[in-house]
Amino acid sequence: MVIAITRHYLTIGSGANKRRVHYRRAGKGPLLLLVHQSPRSGGEYEELMRVWGAHFTCIAPDTPGFGQSEPLAKQTPDINDYADALIEFIDSLGVEQIPAYGFHSGAIILITALKRQPARFTGIAAGGYAVWTDAERQAFGANYTPPFLPKAYGEHLVWGWNRVLEQAWFFPWYDARPETRMANAHDDPDKVHEIILEILDAGDSFRLGYAAVLQAPRDIPPPDAEVAPVLITAYDGDPMQEHIDRLGPLPSGWEAQKVRTPADQQAASLAFLQTLVATHGEPNADPHQGFLSIRTAQFNGQIHWRRAADKAEPVLHVHGPGQALDCLVLTGTAIDLPGHGLSSSWSGTPPSDWAAWQAVIDACGAALGLSEIVLPAAPVGDPALLFPDLGPDRFGSYLTRGWAIVRARHFFAPWYQACAANALVFDPAVLAPERLAVEHRALIRASAARELTIALADR
Repeated sequence: MVIAITRHYLTIGSGANKRRVHYRRAGKGPLLLLVHQSPRSGGEYEELMRVWGAHFTCIAPDTPGFGQSEPLAKQTPDINDYADALIEFIDSLGVEQIPAYGFHSGAIILITALKRQPARFTGIAAGGYAVWTDAERQAFGANYTPPFLPKAYGEHLVWGWNRVLEQAWFFPWYDARPETRMANAHDDPDKVHEIILEILDAGDSFRLGYAAVLQAPRDIPPPDAEVAPVLITAYDGDPMQEHIDRLGPLPSGWEAQKVRTPADQQAASLAFLQTLVATHGEPNADPHQGFLSIRTAQFNGQIHWRRAADKAEPVLHVHGPGQALDCLVLTGTAIDLPGHGLSSSWSGTPPSDWAAWQAVIDACGAALGLSEIVLPAAPVGDPALLFPDLGPDRFGSYLTRGWAIVRARHFFAPWYQACAANALVFDPAVLAPERLAVEHRALIRASAARELTIALADR
């Protein structure tokens, strides 16, 4: 049986500390908390959740500032702030204690949280736990996490792509020497694409979370501490494997193992987690935003939606091809269409007939109690030229091509014919790099823009 993964938002905190948390859920049985590494999101655990979901109800939140979770209000949060934020999320589950799994950064956040509030965990499986030296902390602080802000012509994308790619070649990524080479190097553009999208989502917040774990002290409780059991593992080729020799004295019930492969690491972690005391709870979710489970004759998946916070109009707004609800000025309720934004993709080739798209929109309207729908106009131009293939390539050039398209779309219609006859009147404010970054992420994610354009034109 295929284990479904659902996605949810939950707003926690209040006042200046009010923030949105995005989390994934899968499986059945006792709760298990999964905390991701930097600069990823809970999405990195989707494959694992489909396996471990046979044993647990897996809950994988995005750490503050990563994925679709909002950052902490603090300007320079440290590891304690991220640990406390995790405890806040556990509180939202309505449980006193919970078992947890974390990898790399996730392991550091979890063990810090356990040291600060030991009664909140029944146990932790940690995939690689770092014990940094003072020299490493100093070097990381100077080099590892420079500012990452969008630039007018997409220059940040060239740096981002190569930084993610070479992180698979060297550790630390910025120290390219024979001595720092990684044993498991790759040049797979799809793997880099997964991570670069998450860095683009996080923006400059990604360096804050990274910096917190790279400056984190050894937070292992003293040997005589009464704390829940912990298993620390690291596989061959993981830079954290050598840190097992740095752990020092461990509390009773703690164990550290070096294993051969990532599969061995996950198997050892699962076996350990299954020995822990089970806890149960039901996570809450926001009523004004989230994901709808929609099934029609041609679509079966999750549709991302959001309602304006104050006095929302009773209208369902639909974005245009290659866009997403984040590109709209929200006055009512909006959705990401299939193959756009954060919604699921069509299974197989996206449809070019409007009826299939209308069926999804109608189903969303019914689920949200909205009958009035505002549809976009079809963009002018050849769909194949408007939306060329922007699949990831070995050198990341698709990112800068996409950025050039979102800029040109504000100047000309169609964007690919730059001439006086096609010139558009535009407000220079639309060229703010932060605004272009939103449009760029939507375009890069859009897997069905060409077909939506055809469907709208023939409607």
